[in-house]
Amino acid sequence: MNHQKIESQTVHQETENKEAREQQALELRRERLKAESARIIDVANTEPHSALRCIHQLSVAGGATEATYLAIEQRIMTDQDPAGAYHLTLLAQSTLDLPIDVRQLVELVIAEGDNQQRLALLKNLRVPPVDMIKTQILASNDSDAIAHMNKYLQANPQGHGSEHMLSSGQSDQIVPLS
Repeated sequence: MNHQKIESQTVHQETENKEAREQQALELRRERLKAESARIIDVANTEPHSALRCIHQLSVAGGATEATYLAIEQRIMTDQDPAGAYHLTLLAQSTLDLPIDVRQLVELVIAEGDNQQRLALLKNLRVPPVDMIKTQILASNDSDAIAHMNKYLQANPQGHGSEHMLSSGQSDQIVPLS
């Protein structure tokens, strides 16, 4: 009976040790993310046209604080950076609770971006603003972009984006713009 009590105490102690190590690892990760976030915020706040670099650093870090996302969004809007807006929009699709205004980012890409970026939005957003994108591409008189858009919309008249097309058996791909 004494032997069972010792085994039980040993198992219990091992479990507590494992939980303590996991908690310590979690705290270290949090501290590292806070430090990375502070560094990224500093870059976003002080270096013009740094949004893509900040988004890359955020991805490498594996996450960041809400303030980091807000600082990157502010840098994008200050610089009127359609490439940064596009990438942060895609990031927001996979992380739905980000504290950013995706609508203004999408509008920036449509208004200030080029036709490649507009077409990429059309393909990569779950529910893109088809009419806004279509209007800008048609207004550009870029026959290649218009043909590409028409071909895409012919295959996908509702404009549900690539995610919908992939789930319905059609093939397309996410288009990076870096």
